[in-house]
Amino acid sequence: MIRFVRLAILGVPLLVGSVATAHAQATAKVWENYDFVPGNKVIFFTDFSEDKVGNFARGLKYNSGPMEVVERDGVKVLRSLGRSEFLIRLGRRLPDRFTLEFDIIAPVDGRMNEPLAFEGGPTLDRGDKSAAISWHPTGAWILGSGQAANSLVKVPEAMVPELTGNVAHVRVLMDGAYFKMYVNERRLFNIPELAFRRDSVIRVFLVGSEEEGQALYLTGIRVAESETDVLYDALAAKGRWSTQGILFLTGKADLQPESRPVLKEIAGTLKQHPDLKLLIEGHTDNVGTPASNLALSDARAAAVKAALIAQFGVDAARITTKGLGDTKPAAPNTTAAGRAQNRRVEVVKQ
Repeated sequence: MIRFVRLAILGVPLLVGSVATAHAQATAKVWENYDFVPGNKVIFFTDFSEDKVGNFARGLKYNSGPMEVVERDGVKVLRSLGRSEFLIRLGRRLPDRFTLEFDIIAPVDGRMNEPLAFEGGPTLDRGDKSAAISWHPTGAWILGSGQAANSLVKVPEAMVPELTGNVAHVRVLMDGAYFKMYVNERRLFNIPELAFRRDSVIRVFLVGSEEEGQALYLTGIRVAESETDVLYDALAAKGRWSTQGILFLTGKADLQPESRPVLKEIAGTLKQHPDLKLLIEGHTDNVGTPASNLALSDARAAAVKAALIAQFGVDAARITTKGLGDTKPAAPNTTAAGRAQNRRVEVVKQ
């Protein structure tokens, strides 16, 4: 199962006919310029589900500040009630190509100037060779690497309420010196050259407050390496390609809008190679019963096929689907990181 929870989804089952088509087209248009694809080799992952309420998160290194794991609406999260700092311990240096993802709940009134900031390395630098990136529901800015600028793409005022009091998805993609940053469907930065220190730790700052309604919550962190194989190259070399970039609502087969870049890549590959036929496999972790996971994975694979046909015009005869549930794990299901790796879609050459 997947713990990503969003209110917006691709399509609404109760809509029918031309209304449903118009809704799907409008949703797709909003996400058309969203090109974030999460790395497919997990380096670090936590959703705090394995941590004890009242303690600090075990997978992170505590530096300073009032932070602890709490239960919010039945889900474990990391809460900050002041200026706090911790390190994400990666176990090895960041690779040249990686993605970094935070799921964060910022205070509703947005009084905090810098609810989230992060930088490579164990100590504060923000110099010519190390950039620190800060995020706020109204935008983002960079300090270091010769820059001190606000985001060139402002968050629309109408979008700000969506980013406060709700889970906001802050995403970073780095390919060498190329830096991109997103929040939900909005791209905030697109910079060809930015120095982000490749280290074995990432330093993270959180700012919350003890005032009522001013706590800051972190619900998940994911760091992953982006392998260089493009889809068709991987199919030609290995016969299959795995991705965690196709997301669904928790326990359901409803596709998340963030899935669009990967779906677009699959559709583009099919159009470039007219003789190619694909099997879409759905895989889950082992949370839940084997029967329910098998049914869920089957429904999710079918949902991927349906989206490729409806939104990208792919010929249905070129795609088959199969759900495998938790029968073929890519990693042990004994940790949150392993379970995250197992929640995936695989594309297999036929």
